[in-house]
Amino acid sequence: MTEPATVIRVATASPYDVVVGSGLLDRLPDLLGPGVSTVGVVFPDGLPGPAGRVKKQLGSAYKVTALPVPPGERAKTAEVASYCWEELGAAGFTRSDAVVSVGGGATSDLAGFVAATWLRGVRVVHVPSTVLGMVDAAVGGKTGINTAAGKNLVGAFHEPAGVLCDLDLLATLPEGELRSGLGEVVKCGFIADPEILRLVEEHGVPRVGSPVLRELVERAVRVKAEVVAEDLRETGGDEGHPGREVLNYGHTMGHAVELASDYSLRHGEAVSIGCVYAAELARAAGMLDDAVVDRHASVLARVGLPTRWAGASYDDLRDRMAVDKKARGSTLRFVVLRDLARPEVLTGPDEEHLRAAYDAMVRGA
Repeated sequence: MTEPATVIRVATASPYDVVVGSGLLDRLPDLLGPGVSTVGVVFPDGLPGPAGRVKKQLGSAYKVTALPVPPGERAKTAEVASYCWEELGAAGFTRSDAVVSVGGGATSDLAGFVAATWLRGVRVVHVPSTVLGMVDAAVGGKTGINTAAGKNLVGAFHEPAGVLCDLDLLATLPEGELRSGLGEVVKCGFIADPEILRLVEEHGVPRVGSPVLRELVERAVRVKAEVVAEDLRETGGDEGHPGREVLNYGHTMGHAVELASDYSLRHGEAVSIGCVYAAELARAAGMLDDAVVDRHASVLARVGLPTRWAGASYDDLRDRMAVDKKARGSTLRFVVLRDLARPEVLTGPDEEHLRAAYDAMVRGA
């Protein structure tokens, strides 16, 4: 017997639902809402299975415009966004029509940006087909494309009309992509929900279709939903909490190594390395005890994610971190932990602490 779907409400000013479960594609028209006649489906051109199922589901009720894009981060360019805009224009896409993304986090980022900018904003529904997409990119309303200077430096806040996390779409997900998605899940465990860490320590990489994977996805989505409901536009939380910035735990160094690797590292792999770096930085600054720091590497290694990386010099990565979105002028800012689920922002860390964390990051790589 199939478990009923879980509906997680993202209670922002424009609230929407994240639906998690199996066999959910028939719910897609409800998330699109009334008045839609044309749907632009954005999907990686190497992902015919999930995209084909979505297009078939929509084909009987809507005019469907297929928008195949390159896989992964190669989709997140101004040139690809322009291609999508031109296709929407040729299809006569109006403000009452909608975009649907099918794919991983990069596809959600691109499709959300296209929807945010076409006619100054049209409806978008995300149908993520990776764990990373389900727990990260599809929820929260951040959209973006990359430039040569860095990742996600051009973008807009544009909340979806809904998110459909159909776990059946993970059936053909390569194990490397599953592990990558777990990097963002584990991050949520450190910043807000330590039960995630216990589940990972007990089960390791969960099997696709297992109750454990579903619980991990739901817990990570709830963490993100609660954070963005309080601070959609990253203006800061209450009583010293970083607000939405907390979701960038591990991302300052993570984005730097991702870019330095020319995206040969998957996003979740880079975040894993970045989380270990952030923990080592907090240790060097005297903020975090050894047990919690060491737990970062052990939990992430439990799901086969990298925790060390020596693919670029300190100076190279330091320069890349300087253009991170959290930086203010020449001052670096990091989300760090005081303890499990006790995040705060560290502004202008000492250079010796930054270097000490780098030395720990490359040691044993």
